[in-house]
Amino acid sequence: MAFTVAKIKICCITSQAEADLAIRHGAHALGLVSAMPSGPGVIPEPRIAEIVAQVPRSIDTFLLTSAVDLDTLQAQQARTGTNTLQLCDRVPSETLGALRHRLPRLRLVQVIHVTGPKAVQQALEVAPLVDAVLLDSGQPDAPVKELGGTGRIHDWALSREIVSRVPVPVYLAGGLSPENVADAIQAVQPFGIDVCSGVRRTGRLDAGRLKAFFDAVLCA
Repeated sequence: MAFTVAKIKICCITSQAEADLAIRHGAHALGLVSAMPSGPGVIPEPRIAEIVAQVPRSIDTFLLTSAVDLDTLQAQQARTGTNTLQLCDRVPSETLGALRHRLPRLRLVQVIHVTGPKAVQQALEVAPLVDAVLLDSGQPDAPVKELGGTGRIHDWALSREIVSRVPVPVYLAGGLSPENVADAIQAVQPFGIDVCSGVRRTGRLDAGRLKAFFDAVLCA
């Protein structure tokens, strides 16, 4: 049976020109990266706010954050104006509950780094507290945390198990590209697809790679 991906998120947006390019090609959501311990695409919060202010309301804006405490997360969202927080590190359940109470209209997306079978239990535990989970290929326990943007794929069989078991939408990230995204969709059947380096050349968002990526998703 054919499966349709509902959302395509273009991540690591660094400028208004990149945001416009992604939207023209059909992006449903944009990812904007705030301070991280490692990885690509980090831009200052004032620039994130400037980009968000120009994005149509129909487009979801994800603030990628490594923060895990309530006040910092609330302040970051207030400064940037995004409508979604992508929580790239492990956030305590009580903090998620408090965020939901303070900012009831804000969407919360918890990243689960699929490093092994324990990721399935992590996703099951956090799913009732958030609007979606996003499966990525980082190493949150590394000496210098990798919280995304690695360009590596992970075990899609584990990702498929998570999709089949959690009660919220699941985004798939991690090493996706025009060359492998169709296979990823067939294997995992996610709600959404998230891509950063796979649609870039020499670090810049590339129109040709974007078109090839969207074509591959549509053909999947």
